[in-house]
Amino acid sequence: LSNFFTFMIDHFAEVNGPGPDLISDIVNCSREEQRQLEDYEMLEVPNSYDGPQISFPLTVSDTNTLLHAFKQEKQLHARYVLQLFHETQTFLKQMPNVVHISTSYSKELTICGDLHGKLDDLLLIFYKNGLPSPDNPYLFNGDFVDRGKNSVEILIILFAFLLVYPNHLHLNRGNHEDPIMNMRYGFTKEIMQKYKKHGQKMLHLLEDIYSQLPLATIVDSKILILHGGIADTTDLDYLTSFERNKYKSALRPPKPQKHNKPNQTSSQNTMSGHKTDGSDECYSPALFSQSKGTHNMMVRTGLSRNSILEIHYLDSNIQMPDMTPELTATEREEWKQVVDILWSDPRNQNGCLPNSFRGGGCYFGPDVTAKLLDKYNLKMLIRSHECKEEGYEICHNGKVITIFSASNYYDEGSNRGAYLKLCPALAPRFVQYQVNKCTRKLTLHQRVSAVEDSAFRALQEKIYTHRSDLMKAFREHDPKETGRISISEWALSMEAVLHLNLPWRTLRSRLAKINSDGTVEYLSCFEDLQIQQPVKEVQPNLIETLQRYRADLELVFNIIDKDHSGLISIEEFRQTWKFFSSHLHIDIDDETIDDLAHSIDSNKDGSIDFHEFLEAFRVVNKFDKNGTCL
Repeated sequence: LSNFFTFMIDHFAEVNGPGPDLISDIVNCSREEQRQLEDYEMLEVPNSYDGPQISFPLTVSDTNTLLHAFKQEKQLHARYVLQLFHETQTFLKQMPNVVHISTSYSKELTICGDLHGKLDDLLLIFYKNGLPSPDNPYLFNGDFVDRGKNSVEILIILFAFLLVYPNHLHLNRGNHEDPIMNMRYGFTKEIMQKYKKHGQKMLHLLEDIYSQLPLATIVDSKILILHGGIADTTDLDYLTSFERNKYKSALRPPKPQKHNKPNQTSSQNTMSGHKTDGSDECYSPALFSQSKGTHNMMVRTGLSRNSILEIHYLDSNIQMPDMTPELTATEREEWKQVVDILWSDPRNQNGCLPNSFRGGGCYFGPDVTAKLLDKYNLKMLIRSHECKEEGYEICHNGKVITIFSASNYYDEGSNRGAYLKLCPALAPRFVQYQVNKCTRKLTLHQRVSAVEDSAFRALQEKIYTHRSDLMKAFREHDPKETGRISISEWALSMEAVLHLNLPWRTLRSRLAKINSDGTVEYLSCFEDLQIQQPVKEVQPNLIETLQRYRADLELVFNIIDKDHSGLISIEEFRQTWKFFSSHLHIDIDDETIDDLAHSIDSNKDGSIDFHEFLEAFRVVNKFDKNGTCL
């Protein structure tokens, strides 16, 4: 069981290790199975179905029917969803990588940012701004799904309008139009719960639809619109030249023709060529560190160097793999272009650096923006990808606009949503909104406080995760074990362990008690977390290990749980073990696999829930005979 968990963490949570592509092995199906899955015409809509009914080719009447039904929380039948996805897939295949549109034939173009499954925001936009039409064109700039509870309804609405008005509704790909992101951030679970046995069919169609979405849009040859940002090597001409559908996921490069042997490690090639201080660091930060002599096991640190808060609503510390040496130079460059477009963020300082916060893409400065705009005779860059308190932000001397359309993103009342309207003169006009009536009345200070509260909760989780390391650092400054150290020593210890680049002196009053003599009672950092008094030998706690690995374990659990019921059946566990056994050439019979499954199933109900899965990991972590920490 210890070897099994090690193998799963190595090859699943890492996304693209040097070994075989096991996510594809488990999640994907054969061509024959794919053909059967997409045969939606075999599905019948029963007479008892009381949801919306639509017909193809779609008309405006069908889009109105869908909107009305979703307002009443009704669900579209799988037969219609599959056909809609199939028609959308066919349409997108003819689209270029970069779409050119014009405002000269319409009054204004409306640009919307991230929606993240928040149907109420989309409906409010349509209420305030009108439905898409030839006289009211829209562009949705990616991240339609994940986190919110109505991602599938948003896709249905957007795809329906795309088919009805193909020249007046436009879609760009975001970093969440990605099957691996969906598995981690909720959309996979949503679609499987809503559509049960048909969910897998939809996910396979969506994987191809995502890869066919355009990467960028240029308006009137002057405004560049894309989801994330740019790098100093972004080449718009090159971006138009390759087959974008090869890149099903930006988190996993396309499979090369030849693979390394299982024991052969991948080289530390950089993903984008960006380096800092002349070092040879990988483009994505080192999310894993190798523990020698322990079966080449990759141990996740829980917080990579220079990363910021890994918060559930932020795409931070994602596991971007290093490019394998088997990729050709052309494939490397193509993948790099896609990743930079989807994952990058602007910053105020000049230059282009690896995006250590997200783990992929880059930070690009005003000089990088100016250079690209000048090169292609563009006026402005419009992007999304980041939540802003007012729903939008202007930076880089007015050359870069961020638009974000999901209000209340962090917590209720934390931020407004916004959309942008471009007239033929290309002057942007912003429209703000907030779904809940009571939250519209919140002051800016109250909204900022809501964001701060969420951030402090996430920071406390990080402190808890690294409590042993923090205690060790504090005690180095407190040899007499008084429980007190200076503010400078406390701040240095916090940064040395957490690497968050935060203003610790400013935050100290929120995180620890300050004595009248100006010293910090460092044990007070853990009071809310019920940390015990320091001991002579500070050893990492099992709970800390679980906290560090929880995201990885949840990803692994979701992969094994193929029907996303929230439970792993004995059969699902057996199938995963067979893949594990075949790739490591371990001879194990079904009876032994079943015994392992039953040993994890502590309540003996015939299935494994997530808590039982975590408990099994805790046990093998504690009793690993090699003395290694998984």
